[in-house]
Amino acid sequence: MHHPGRLIKSLQVYAMAILLMSMPLEAKPVTGMANYLRDDSLNHAQQNVNQKDVQDLLGHMLHIKFKPDSLKYNGNGPFLSVVPVVGYSLQSGLTGALTSSTSFYTSTKRDKFSNILANLYYSEYHQIWFVANSNIFLDKPAIHFFGDWRYYNFPTNTFGIGNHTTLNDVLAIDYSYVRFYQHAFLEIFDNVFAGVGYNLDHHWNIREASDSGRVYTEIQKFQKGTSSVSSGVSLNFLYDNRKNSVNSDQGSYASVQYRTNLVFLGSDNNWQSMVVDLRHYVKFPYSTKNVLAFWSYSNLTLNGTPPYLDLPSIGWDDYSNTGRGYVPGRYTGRNLFYVESEYRFGVTRNGLLGGVVFGNAESLLRRIPGSLKTINPGYGLGTRIKLNKFSSTNLAIDYGFGIGGSRGLFFNLGEVF
Repeated sequence: MHHPGRLIKSLQVYAMAILLMSMPLEAKPVTGMANYLRDDSLNHAQQNVNQKDVQDLLGHMLHIKFKPDSLKYNGNGPFLSVVPVVGYSLQSGLTGALTSSTSFYTSTKRDKFSNILANLYYSEYHQIWFVANSNIFLDKPAIHFFGDWRYYNFPTNTFGIGNHTTLNDVLAIDYSYVRFYQHAFLEIFDNVFAGVGYNLDHHWNIREASDSGRVYTEIQKFQKGTSSVSSGVSLNFLYDNRKNSVNSDQGSYASVQYRTNLVFLGSDNNWQSMVVDLRHYVKFPYSTKNVLAFWSYSNLTLNGTPPYLDLPSIGWDDYSNTGRGYVPGRYTGRNLFYVESEYRFGVTRNGLLGGVVFGNAESLLRRIPGSLKTINPGYGLGTRIKLNKFSSTNLAIDYGFGIGGSRGLFFNLGEVF
């Protein structure tokens, strides 16, 4: 594994090729790049400044006259952003990615954006993985569809069980993986949904680099053979009054999922879990577009024994965003508690550039109930580049720090939570 201190030196230039839909415009002329960025002067009221995104910037730099657009555009979309990215992370080394975000209205009320995030990655460690997340809202009938589909061919490292693992507690492991989660929710009250889902986690070709040591011994307590299947149904509750799940500036989100994995559905054994995901967003100060965001995420094993690779773990939530500052899988156990807060602020008033500072903390418990004796913190900062002002889609580039020398670069299309 590369030394963490090489992260910044190894960071490659981001090459962004943006494919955005052309839309009707109210733009005002600018002269010179400095004036273009200053057109958003911090001395002006933010809501009175024409918003800009990367398409506007490219049009200015290349003297291309895009079809006029406007934040008052009333179409249904789709609003598409596609970004090829080259970067570096502890888990993957030098990595190339093609990330895309597509937002659109699927309801006549037009009060919520539907969104599909699809990302394809390939790394210098010969890892390849594809992730597609979807949130689709309909109003006739009032149904919300959520999907999390993944494929991994993934030689990587694992660190064993518990709160006290270090970067030296590492075992190389290789596997292939398919995840298929699909949930359907029926709206029972305004912004309140209840539903059912099917959840499949299938790992195969599991190979460890060594058959001795603490980490290998801990894996064998949970993992039998070279494959594992967790197949089950879930009962889901959802409250979501956010207008835009890609970049929320106010509102709340609460999701509770009870999942039971059953042998008769193909699971290796019967086991049950619960995931509780809570988020809240506040404009701060209220007169600005700056946002103070809060996130709480708990993944609990209620009964039975999950396979090792299906245990609650940092970085393996639905959007792979928990634990900025740590390599995914660094902290694994039966019960995971995680909290994070982030402050998002504008750098330019036209919305083209923004920044964030964040802090998080996590702890693992062997059993519920139990006391949180060890808390592992993380923190960092990042920048935001507006790719599409209509869907408020940002390219998120963050650098996070953990304890014990852990650090890493994290990029996302859309906000982290």
